[in-house]
Formats: sequence, C-alpha cells, structure tokens
Amino acid sequence: MHLTNQEKSILSGSQGEAARIALQILVDLGEIFGADEMIPVTQVHIDTTIYMVDAGVEFAERMAELGGKFVVPTQLHPSAIDLVRWKELRVDPELLEKSRRIERAYLQMGAMATWTCAPYQQGLIPRFGEQIAWGESNAIAFANSVIGARTNRYADLMDICAGIIGKGPRFGLHLSENRKAEILITLEGFTEEMFTDRAIYPLLGFVFGEIAADRIAALEGIPSGVPIDSLKAFSAAAASSGAVGLFHIIGVTPEAQTLEMCSQGEPLERFEITPAMLRNAEERLSDNKIGRPDLVVLGCPHFSEEEFVLLAQLLRGRQIHESITCWVFTSRKVYSLIETNDILKELQLVGVDVFTDGCPLQYPTKNWSFHSAMSDSGKFVNYCYSQTGLKVVYGSLDECVETAVAGKLYKERALWRTN
Repeated sequence: MHLTNQEKSILSGSQGEAARIALQILVDLGEIFGADEMIPVTQVHIDTTIYMVDAGVEFAERMAELGGKFVVPTQLHPSAIDLVRWKELRVDPELLEKSRRIERAYLQMGAMATWTCAPYQQGLIPRFGEQIAWGESNAIAFANSVIGARTNRYADLMDICAGIIGKGPRFGLHLSENRKAEILITLEGFTEEMFTDRAIYPLLGFVFGEIAADRIAALEGIPSGVPIDSLKAFSAAAASSGAVGLFHIIGVTPEAQTLEMCSQGEPLERFEITPAMLRNAEERLSDNKIGRPDLVVLGCPHFSEEEFVLLAQLLRGRQIHESITCWVFTSRKVYSLIETNDILKELQLVGVDVFTDGCPLQYPTKNWSFHSAMSDSGKFVNYCYSQTGLKVVYGSLDECVETAVAGKLYKERALWRTN
C-alpha cells in the first residue's frame, strides 16, 4: 500500500501510540483487501459500543489511555442498556459498570453521545457521495443505498481506528466500480394497494437479503413514494438476513434512477419475490403458537419522530393491557422531541415504556420473566430467539398495538397475506 509521508510519520509514532496502533490496523486491513492507499473519511459511526466481551471494553480504554482522540466527528451506536433509565430496565451492577467504562472511554476520546442505531435520522447525516466509515449493518446499508454515501462494512474495533485516524483503506464500496448491481430482483404479483401496509417492507427486506446474500442487488417494483421509515425497516431486515452493504431500488435510491444506471450497462442474473415468499418468510420468522406475547417491542432500529406520532395516534384513548409490557427504543434526540411536545407523557400514561441509548436485543433477560415477544421489526424477529431466548411473532405496528391493548395476539388479513 502506498503511504503518504504523514502516514509514515504516524506509523513511526510521531502522533502517539494510539494513532500508530490505529493506522497500523487499518493498513493491515487494507493490504488484506488489496487497497492501494488510504482515503480521508469525514465522519465515523462506532458500532463497538455494546458490552459483549471484556476485549471490546479493554481496547477502547487502552486507546483512550494512550491519548487517542477522534479527529473527525464520531458518533456512537447504542449501548447494551439505557444509560439513563437503567433501573427501569433492571440492569445488574456488573453490566452497568462495563457499559459505563465503554461510555467513559469514548467520551474521553471525543465521541458524540448519540447512542443510536439510526444515525441517518439525526446528528451527522452524510451527503451523497461522501466518504464515511460506519459500523452497524442497518446503518451501513441505509447510508450506502438510500443516501448514496460511501462506506465499507466496518467491523468492531476498525471503526474506532478510523475515528482516530480520520481515514480508511481505499477498497470495496468506497469505489464506484464496486457499487454496481450484480443481480436484479423483481417483485411479481404485488398490487399497488399492498404497499400501503408498511408491514410489507421488513419482510421484503428479509427475503431480499436471503436472495442477495453478499451480492449487490437491484430491486424493481417498489413504489417511488416509499416512506423513509419503511426504507429503514427494509435496510435493517436485509442486512440481518444477508451480508447486504448496498442495494439499489430502481426509481427510489440515488444511484438507481434507472436499471442501466445501477448496473452500469451490464446484463444481470434475475430473481423474483412473490407474495407467497413473504408469507413463507413470516411463517419462518414467527412462532404461530403464541397466543399472547408478554412483550411488545418497537424501535429496532430506533423509533423516529414520525413513528412516535403514528403510535400515539393508534393508542389515543386506549390503554396497554396489564398482562403485556410495551417497550419502545429510541435516541436521546427523538426522546427530547417527544418529551417537549407531550407525546412521551401521553404514551407513558397509557402504559408504554420508552427507553433511549439501548438495544432491545440486549436487555438483561435474566432479570425479566418474559416468555414471548411481538415486534414490527424484521431484524428483531430474525435475531430475537438466538439473542434473547424469547419466542417471537412478527406483526405490523397496528397489529402490535392491537395485541398490546387486547392482551392477546391480533393479526389482520393483509392483502399480501391472502393473495
């Protein structure tokens, strides 16, 4: 790899040991993937924020102790917990302390305490074509695909290094030639009316990810007016079922205004998605023996302002059933907005618990007696059993609300489920 005089100087230790280690790791990564040089990035989203093993804590602390500082704006993925309302989440002291250690290390290095998995809806929102270094699968897919910014799928610890150096290796999705579609997936048998049900998008994303795997796929048949939160749900589900870092939706995403534009004129292998495939996916993702979930979970990825408005409208004049716990996860920014306009108070009065900072897949399961969950998130239901041990069922936001109010499972006869 060609290194500039400045980069050689950093490797010699001129800017401290933290910078030397960070750059050496990124150079090693680049050489593995054949990168010819490093490129500047304008911002970083760190995914190494959830306590899983001590090594992640110790690496962040070590870089901070060595004087590491983030040289570009760097924001944070969720913690394992709500760092403010940890008592309400029944967080045990050990998990709290490990999470606090991670928090202290990142803040010492100059990170922004965003603690969200949907950074594209707040804070540092990149522009089209901007070179960035983001971790977190749904955020990577959204940034590359919906915004048209450029990032590789930065793994844990690599994101920390990119923040300290302000650069990443020049390879993969940073390059135009590597962003072209390799396959085309078309929607067959869908009607325009089916897309008025937002519950269709997480399942489309899940099936799309299974087909695409690690290939860049174009998708044809999505209405041009698809809501931004539906694209968020699609991105999250696709990145959970496949190694999806970039997708193209014809007529919707910026690098795919036409099929020729995203394929760069090359012929593509073709696949299709049908309503029957969505029904099959929902059956595979859901345990249909669940008659009453204990827990309704919303906000995976984190809930937006618009989603809170919709939730408040659906719950107005109603009450969450005493047998069901309803949790919504969001960012601190969105929390402050709904607190200001009284939506938070309205939801709390009807029995909804709103958490910030954390991830619904990482809550302290041993301190709760839940047996089953329901969610409108394709990502959550895909990961739920393996990460929490809970049986799970998928449903639309409307179905989640009706279930939470009635105290028993409620499912509608949606068009894509019956046609």
